[in-house]
Amino acid sequence: MWRKVFAFSALALFGAGLTGCAINRFERREAWRDQAEQACIARKLVQPTSWVSLAREIDGPGPCGMQQPYRVTRLGNGTVALKQRMTLACPALAEAEAWLADTIQPAANLYFGVPVAEINAGSYSCRGRNNQVGAKLSEHSFGNAVDIMSFTLADGHVITVKGGWRGTEAEQGFLREVFVGACARFTTVLAPGSNVFHYDHIHVDLARHDPRGLRRVCKPLLKFESQLYAADGTPRPMATPRPPARQPAAPQAPIDVEEDDPYGVSPTSSRSGASRYARSPSPSAPSAYAAAPPPRPRVAAAPAAEDEAEPMPAHGPSDEPIY
Repeated sequence: MWRKVFAFSALALFGAGLTGCAINRFERREAWRDQAEQACIARKLVQPTSWVSLAREIDGPGPCGMQQPYRVTRLGNGTVALKQRMTLACPALAEAEAWLADTIQPAANLYFGVPVAEINAGSYSCRGRNNQVGAKLSEHSFGNAVDIMSFTLADGHVITVKGGWRGTEAEQGFLREVFVGACARFTTVLAPGSNVFHYDHIHVDLARHDPRGLRRVCKPLLKFESQLYAADGTPRPMATPRPPARQPAAPQAPIDVEEDDPYGVSPTSSRSGASRYARSPSPSAPSAYAAAPPPRPRVAAAPAAEDEAEPMPAHGPSDEPIY
């Protein structure tokens, strides 16, 4: 009897050890994380409201967590609902709010004539990058990253990243505006076509890829001309906080970013598989998109070979956060 109990206890302890290895309990927490969080709080870039509340410090397991977590149920001064509550540190939340203000909402109004009313997004999760056992901890482990799976417009229509990335012209234009705007703000942006792990969402984070925190990783490379910029190419005014000065990234992403797929295999949905929920503006209803200047050459989202890529096995419903 006691031998069975002892054997069961030993197996339980061994399993717990494996779990600890899965989240890299012994990985050290870089000093810049706390410094960035403290600087953001000192500048009061995030203020508690009815939809942004303070939570207790998250300390572990391992280096996971943040000094001052914010529980968020709405963005945009309460105008945009979240399908699921997010937990973020101050820097990522401040940048997400600014991204919404200067890119996401203007792009929604331009391409669809209505604003975004709800976002399906993922946030804090203590785990390895790309959910890989033994991998370096993801920026999600520090409340320093956001994954966007879909947008719901004020008229009820849904634009999923998985279906809309190769969907209608309006869907493609909107999502690429969102992507380009993110690249101007965040240090890491990965969208469909960047690797096999990001075929159904846009990942953004504020990871530090070099000592000064200036290097950016923005993938995939797109041939896309934003309609949100002035005709002479002058960048539009950006909401605060402003991102640090840009520094061109190396031709190949550094090894400390979400894992790259060296063969460019990206199981994005095919053109025939565009989201059944999203739609282009109705020709009978005037919209900002219909009134926009004649469309410029828009998108070469990925090499043509992507269309030949073998489909990935299903990972679950498209509204589930896979990150």
